[in-house]
Amino acid sequence: MLVWDQTEPCPYLPGRLARMPMRLPLRPLTPTETDEHLALGDRRHGRLLYRPTCATCRACEAVRLDVQRFRPGRTQRRALRRGDAVLDLELGEPELTDERLALYEKHKQGRGLLGPSVRPLDADGYYAFLVDRCVHAFEIRYRLEGRLVGVAVTDRGASALSAVYCYFDPELPRLSIGTYSILKQVDLCRRWELDHLYLGLYIADNRHMSYKSGFVPHERLVDGRWQQLPSDRE
Repeated sequence: MLVWDQTEPCPYLPGRLARMPMRLPLRPLTPTETDEHLALGDRRHGRLLYRPTCATCRACEAVRLDVQRFRPGRTQRRALRRGDAVLDLELGEPELTDERLALYEKHKQGRGLLGPSVRPLDADGYYAFLVDRCVHAFEIRYRLEGRLVGVAVTDRGASALSAVYCYFDPELPRLSIGTYSILKQVDLCRRWELDHLYLGLYIADNRHMSYKSGFVPHERLVDGRWQQLPSDRE
């Protein structure tokens, strides 16, 4: 069911207009249906699905890894070793807690993700974004000496995982928790014999979205077809 379809300022590229129709499934999606939506380029925000359909811009490209073909680069292998040495990993249901909300806001502030028109997220907003859902989802929690330092909300389909959103303590740059989280999601895909890890949208001119080009080989959805494209290693 379509619930929103208006042109609005682009959240990724200043000075551009975006159109991202928001759709509400009338019932929870099955794992196979989740895979089908991911393959079409759909992303999830709470219970809503969306896909950029901008009239004059094609900057957003969905990205996925074939987890059997993907091989981490040297910098990524170093991040994996550092994280494995000090971080404890937990899997569980997405939850709303004061600890999570504080870490989420610390991440937004520290990474420069709060613009003049972006308000801090309250408990209701966090729940609507990262806890409420229309698919099977879980969160990966990263703890350093018992302290929560990262959370990755992840969707699970029949043959794929989808990285919905990851936030982490920006005061721990040496641990590269964002990179580490993607590598641990790749590990989960392999352990569970899944085919793909979806990384969301790649946007070359947005520094918060362009890092995905460093995970190679990867595929991007271009003109409705998944294509393996040349990518720069981090």
